[in-house]
Amino acid sequence: IDNATGQIRAMVGGFDFATSKFNRATQARRQMGSSFKPIIYTAAIDKGYTPVSMFVDEPISYPAGPNQPPYAPLNYDRKFEGPVTLRRALEDSRNIPAVKALAELGPQTVIDYAVRFGFPANLPPYLSLALGAAESTLVDVTSAYTAFPNQGVRMTPYAVTRIADRDG
Repeated sequence: IDNATGQIRAMVGGFDFATSKFNRATQARRQMGSSFKPIIYTAAIDKGYTPVSMFVDEPISYPAGPNQPPYAPLNYDRKFEGPVTLRRALEDSRNIPAVKALAELGPQTVIDYAVRFGFPANLPPYLSLALGAAESTLVDVTSAYTAFPNQGVRMTPYAVTRIADRDG
């Protein structure tokens, strides 16, 4: 996507249109994973956190509801680094600080920010949202990221730039 206009410059939605008409870039909903973390940290910065705000990267668990085991997220490397800045947590994609940030901000605050980035309003208000457990399409995630180089303005993706018949 051209960040300045929203024009889709290239899209690969599959490997052979004759075999499958399913466009994985626009139709496949998949978990966003760590690509969702910048949305959380954007909300955090808007709410007064700074790049040097500290989070403690340590084992933690949260109640998950009646008759459920506690929710105990882990970092990808299964290690804990202790105090880390927001910037370092984002740079290294640390899971625990992202979950803590979402918990401190509240899931609905983060969802409200996600909607402003173009994601649907029905994202689940769970702490696992911090780890990208919600689903979205590749084109929606790519469109959301256009807000970063555009001072917060998200570009709506479009592919058709001109329609002409055989006479022009």
